[in-house]
Amino acid sequence: MKAAIIFGSKSDTDKMKGAARCFEAFGVAYEAHVLSAHRVPEKLEAELERMEKEGVEVIVAGAGLAAHLPGVIASKTVLPVVGVPLNAAFEGMDALLSIVQMPKSIPVATVGVNNSYNGAMLAVQMMALAHPELKEKLIAFRKDMKESFIKDNAEGVVL
Repeated sequence: MKAAIIFGSKSDTDKMKGAARCFEAFGVAYEAHVLSAHRVPEKLEAELERMEKEGVEVIVAGAGLAAHLPGVIASKTVLPVVGVPLNAAFEGMDALLSIVQMPKSIPVATVGVNNSYNGAMLAVQMMALAHPELKEKLIAFRKDMKESFIKDNAEGVVL
């Protein structure tokens, strides 16, 4: 079980750490790279080819501004791509709209602005289809989440 995290600028490292935390929590091996669809397209393509050969199953890709990276990745591989729009301008709405509006037959699953944790969570759910042990971890996670929520809110809320 292996995933990849790719984003286009080193300045987005903190925004993409949520994806790493999620993968670590579920025991999913991952690799992370700063690769730009515009500045190093040849390097991006070579890395995608290598990832496919080495068993990466899903890619979480973060991008801001024009936000082409997730779509370019999706055009170069048949691996599922989860796009994370990053807030670089217009509160991330430009990136969100760019990522979510992919052309027919080249989909990119898209999560909320700066929500790399949910990007990785969606990737974990995808991988769980082929890995029963990961599915069991997801079931336990959801059960614990519900129990914690009920416990934390059992006394009501003081306003």
